[in-house]
Amino acid sequence: MTPEQATWFAETFGALVDNVGRALLGKEHAVRLAMTAMIAEGHLLLEDAPGTGKTSLAKAIAATVQGTHHRIQFTPDLLPSDVTGVTIYDQGSGRFEFHPGPIFASVVLADEINRASPKTQSALLEVMEEGQITVDGVTHPVGRPFMVIATQNPIEQAGTYRLPEAQLDRFLIKTSLGYPDRVAAVEILAGAKDRTTTLKPKITTHAVGDMAQLATTVHIDAAVLDYVARLLEATREDAQTSLGASVRGGLALVRCAKVWAASEGRAYVVPDDVKSLATPVLAHRLMLDTEAEFAGVTTTHVLDRIVADTQPPALRAV
Repeated sequence: MTPEQATWFAETFGALVDNVGRALLGKEHAVRLAMTAMIAEGHLLLEDAPGTGKTSLAKAIAATVQGTHHRIQFTPDLLPSDVTGVTIYDQGSGRFEFHPGPIFASVVLADEINRASPKTQSALLEVMEEGQITVDGVTHPVGRPFMVIATQNPIEQAGTYRLPEAQLDRFLIKTSLGYPDRVAAVEILAGAKDRTTTLKPKITTHAVGDMAQLATTVHIDAAVLDYVARLLEATREDAQTSLGASVRGGLALVRCAKVWAASEGRAYVVPDDVKSLATPVLAHRLMLDTEAEFAGVTTTHVLDRIVADTQPPALRAV
């Protein structure tokens, strides 16, 4: 990545965040994380109370990149074919035709994903990892960009199915929006309308692919990679975890750090990029041991402590 490309990337990324931020007032950090997940070609898990703007975020991102948006309400009776689509026999043509499901969109909001059965949740595993689905032995690509924004309600757990670790590991970032501050809340109440309907696209979906490709060229020094590896090892060796972050988690952290660096106009990753993203990228990939869980410890607490205790590499003199 050249300095000129880094400058263009940062300006474009800032314009995308500002545009989405017009629909989600006062949530710049969460929007930056969401756009980082999209450009890193990953998926986002939001754990938040109802009414905090999760649907607005998905619609705003789709509108900003000139993409399509579908919302799937996950319920216990939802079937895998309701998500992926189904093959139906057409008597007129005498052939089977594939009718695509709502998963075929640029941004798919999987609302309350943990309310669907594990069988239906598993319908997302292939498409989230490989960008395609297989129905009756035929593979159908969903196109690029493709991003799943899944939501969970942390308050009401009755009638829900806990996401298995294999599913959690496919989400690049986990975060929450939270409630707006008072100033933003007053502005939202004054408008009292869906702000996503007035958003204009800033780039095309093809340009998002160009940004994703450009982000892969960001340089990351061997010392920073060693820092990432030490963080992963620390999560596995910690006394309060029964399962640490995998190599997939480390690759996810590197991908996000490259996008984060480019979004700030740099063609190289610094340790602070890794530190800023370690918790949202790795915390949901950890499992606590029983004693720590009963004591009220969370994976976020563990990750924050590990990041604080792990010495980052010193910056090299230029």
